[in-house]
Amino acid sequence: MDKELKSKPSFQSAHFLEVRELTQKLAEGLSDADATVQSMEDASPTKWHLAHTTWFFETVVLRQYMDRYEIFDSDFPYLFNSYYESLGKRHPRPQRGMLTRPSLQKIMDYRSYVNAAMDEFLSTPLDEKIYQLIELGINHEQQHQELLLTDLLHLFAQSPVKPEYQTAVPLAVSKTPPSALNWIEYKGGLEEFGHGGTGFAFDSECPKHQQFVAPFRLASRCVTNGEWIEFIEQGGYKAAILWLSDGLAIAQEEEWEAPLYWEKRDHVWWSMTLRGMQPVDLDAPVTHISYFEADAYASFVGKRLPTEYEWELASKEVPIEGNMLTTNRLRPAPANGGRLSQLFGDVWEWTSSPFTPYPGFKIAEGAVGEYNGKFMNGQYVLRGGSCVTPPGHLRATYRNFFHPQKRWQFSGLRLAGNL
Repeated sequence: MDKELKSKPSFQSAHFLEVRELTQKLAEGLSDADATVQSMEDASPTKWHLAHTTWFFETVVLRQYMDRYEIFDSDFPYLFNSYYESLGKRHPRPQRGMLTRPSLQKIMDYRSYVNAAMDEFLSTPLDEKIYQLIELGINHEQQHQELLLTDLLHLFAQSPVKPEYQTAVPLAVSKTPPSALNWIEYKGGLEEFGHGGTGFAFDSECPKHQQFVAPFRLASRCVTNGEWIEFIEQGGYKAAILWLSDGLAIAQEEEWEAPLYWEKRDHVWWSMTLRGMQPVDLDAPVTHISYFEADAYASFVGKRLPTEYEWELASKEVPIEGNMLTTNRLRPAPANGGRLSQLFGDVWEWTSSPFTPYPGFKIAEGAVGEYNGKFMNGQYVLRGGSCVTPPGHLRATYRNFFHPQKRWQFSGLRLAGNL
């Protein structure tokens, strides 16, 4: 056998199927209507997520490298391409909710068809390049698992009956006082950042490089809902001095008065969650806020947002564990104490760093070169994962990114300061 060929370890084939099955499990119990409707341009229907993640394996792997592969449906390459210009024309993103056909069942049949082909394909010796594409596809699907839930929450929040994705459960009542906000000091210096070892990483996490970080301090936990209510009650949304100009303009235009999904009932704040409407948990991290809101809050308390380098430096010795998708809480949880908590899970944490290429970054060859590189403009980096991020998907070097006005993600903040 050529030294460039090797058999795929069986546990990796199992991992492929495990990820594929989880995506379908997330869609269990949804009607065809639930899975079809698109609530806004930024969000995609559940059917589209199910099909697009399958399209990736069919288009990028099977059609390119599997002999005699027969495409499932000739319309699907057009319907379920996302933004890959090099792979042909695609259905307009704002109109994904117009796809009443194919049915949810046909999309599930599509997934089964592609899974069977992939199972056969993975049983043969493949070169390392193909394995890397499959690993990218697995991680791509994990991203869409989180997006599926955030998009579904936005959809259900538009309904006057506020449907539950999962059965509502009472908020856990803590018998201990909420964790105090403490400050951890870091001396900084010339450090290495980015991914440079073994294991998977997205292209935007590379290459490993050096960066000088000035001494700083970082909050021990995320900003809570209770602290955010103080910001609201003291006029934070009205105080122009706290806001960046673009942020103030959109806050006024869209009449922001609280985080997305919040509303008052009998003088008590409630929020739409994946378990329906719930009273806001005062000790849990605030979520569904934009970069502009996070920055305004930091100004309100005389602090700032951390840079992504500060965040990564603090996270290097922290275990990658926390409140993620498999805890099945489906909403942020209060900090559990400790010197430094909530770095992973609960909420994606806005940083002050723009999403730009690292020094030495190179666009990959082929269609996958469109994965992240072309989005490195006008967006900000978030770190750490959320309560709906699949475990095993996160790393200390992971860079999420969104435009600064976006609010429908599980995004919050942690404060930083200078020394």
